[in-house]
Amino acid sequence: MDGLSLQVTSVTIMAPDPRALAEFYARLLGREVTSTEGPRPGHPPEDGWAQLRATEDGVGPTLNFEYEERWKQPVWPADEGTQNATQHLDIWVNDLEAATKHALAGGATLAEFQPQETVRVLLDPAGHPFCLFL
Repeated sequence: MDGLSLQVTSVTIMAPDPRALAEFYARLLGREVTSTEGPRPGHPPEDGWAQLRATEDGVGPTLNFEYEERWKQPVWPADEGTQNATQHLDIWVNDLEAATKHALAGGATLAEFQPQETVRVLLDPAGHPFCLFL
């Protein structure tokens, strides 16, 4: 590409309560919420923004969480006429059973459909699917 450099550095996740969702992922991943902003004037208390930056040693992408005023919880797996998930996070773990218990204790929900033995599909508190995998 003639010297052009492109690098994905972060993922932005839309949510009905971005600061609460950032706290969930901070607990899940053992990271800290590194930035937050409260609601804009005239917006509901859930409005705002939060961020979990990549760790100092560069592990993981930065995760941004932004308020979505017209939030519709995704359905996974997709179903005709419903809001489908357009992306999800894949999270490597070294112990699938322990990581699943950790996620559930932190507020995740186990998805009804599990497509693979070495993967667990869970839903975060806003309903986004995410996968834990070996």
